[in-house]
This record gives sequence, structure tokens and C-alpha cells, in this order.
Amino acid sequence: MALSQTDMPLEALRAYQPSLSAPRDLDEFWARTIADSRAAGGGLQLSPVEAFSDLIVEDATFSGYGGEPIRGWVTRPTRADERRPAVIEYVGYGGGRGLPGEKLAWAAAGYVHILMDTRGQGSGWGHGGDTPDPHGSGPATAGFMTRGIHHPDTYYYRRVYTDAVRLVDHAKALPFVDSARIAVSGASQGGGIAIAAAALSSDVSAVLADVPFLCDFPRSITRTPEPPFTEITRYLSVHRDDAERVLRTLSYFDAAILARRIHAPAYFSAALMDEVVLPSTVFAAFNAVPASDKSIEVYEYNGHDGGAFRHWHRQVEWLRSRL
Repeated sequence: MALSQTDMPLEALRAYQPSLSAPRDLDEFWARTIADSRAAGGGLQLSPVEAFSDLIVEDATFSGYGGEPIRGWVTRPTRADERRPAVIEYVGYGGGRGLPGEKLAWAAAGYVHILMDTRGQGSGWGHGGDTPDPHGSGPATAGFMTRGIHHPDTYYYRRVYTDAVRLVDHAKALPFVDSARIAVSGASQGGGIAIAAAALSSDVSAVLADVPFLCDFPRSITRTPEPPFTEITRYLSVHRDDAERVLRTLSYFDAAILARRIHAPAYFSAALMDEVVLPSTVFAAFNAVPASDKSIEVYEYNGHDGGAFRHWHRQVEWLRSRL
């Protein structure tokens, strides 16, 4: 069997349930964070970009963490005779929303596709992002993983996860979206954000997490050989006395802890030769999901590409039977 040399056999993965301690104030922390951002007000504005055959692409700006503006795209079929189910997609690490019309597949399959730009990112690959992150940081390594890591209130992913939940709020209000049929999705970082959004919003009807990042931080930062988890490892190699404080902060954002709050149907994927997101950390999150309707696709011979577009075909088939 093909396996990452840094991980465990498939039989062990299916049983893997690490002892991850959730902070006692986890629910209060997230309730306060999201309530504060909802109270900041703001909505979602759309402006037309161009039509692609039978699809409409619109430039989206919505109110995220603290009411700050977040960019995105909304792509949908031109036929507006009914409210359609929506798929909200979050982007992988370092990427941005890109150009209008880059992602047409979900809309071509009949869904309203809503793509969220990740604040501060968008210059690592693809065609760029458009959303700044107007927050400073204490000492940090290059990248995003250690920005504000000394406290949960200042950690970078507090803002990103809140943006993700607020986008679910806004999607519900769109006149062409069926508010009872909203799925969240993403690969790698996008998958981890999707898990967080499904855990923190009661309005998510399904979650699609493809080789999700941001899971099982204690294992990931000590076992993963490739970035971005190594940003945290590098930080702790310099800040040698900060491990306890850093791990406490990360426990508020660990998707394997937040996954315990997911009751919507869930479809995950893991790749056994993945050295960016170890399959054990994916299974840590998947095995924690209490939903009765959940399944995971395993790609034995793939790395962090996972199932790529083949997996998207499987996601479409899975989602059609649920939305």
C-alpha cells in the first residue's frame, strides 16, 4: 500500500481519534466573535461583470469580520425562475478569488456558486486576490499561520473563520438562493475553513471538505514535513518558551475540534501520500464529526492534489442526493 512515510496505515486512520482538548470557553469565544461581527452590520453587494453563455458572473463585496469588506464572485445560471441551492467555496492557502469566470463548474451544474476571497492572501498562486487584512501582528514567521498567534483574539484565522460564517449569513438573503440548501466547500485551507463554517453556522446544509488543512494542530506541527504547518514549527523553534500559549490559541481554531459541532451531512477526502496535510489529521476531523450522514473518499496514490477534478464529479453526485 502506498503511504506517506510520515503517517499511519489506513486501518489505523479509520480509528484515529486524538485526544484534543477544547478550551472551556470555546463556544463563548465564537458566539461573541460572530455576534460582534453581525452587530457591525453591512450586507452583500453584487455588480455584474459579464455573462458566460448561460451563466452570470457578479462581483461580490460583503461584510465580514468586524464589518470589514471581503471580496468574492457569485456565479449562477441565467435562468432565475426559482431559488437554487448554493455552494460556498473557500480558497486554498495563498490563493485568491482570481479572475471572473475562472470557476464555472458548480454554476454549470445548476448551483449558485459563491467564492470567498481570503483576506490578506492571493499572491501565492493563481490570478490574485483583492481583499486586504487591515490588522497588524506581533512577531510572526513568513506566511499567515503565526500572525497574532500569541492570543485567540488576535489570531489571523479568527477573522477568516468569521468571514466564512458571515458569508453564509449573506448567502441566505440572496433572492435567488434557497436558504435551506446551502453547502460549504473547499480544498486544503478551503476545506478547513468549510469545516469551521459548518461548525459555527446553523444554516449550513452540507459540508464538502477536500484534503482539509487546519486540523489536529498538535500532530500537524510536529509531523508534517511540508509547509504551511512548518511555519508554526519554525516559530516555536525560535520562541522556545511559547509552545503552551501557542497550542492554547490554536485549540480555538483546530478544525478537528470544531468538527465535533457538525451535524449536517459531511463528505471528506484524504490522500494517503499527502505530505502537506497528513491523512491522519484529515481523519482526526472526519472521525470527530457526529453527523450520521458522513463519508470519506480515500485516494491511495495521490498527494495534496487529492482527487482533483475527479473528486469534484463525486462531490456533485453526493450533493445532488442531499440538496
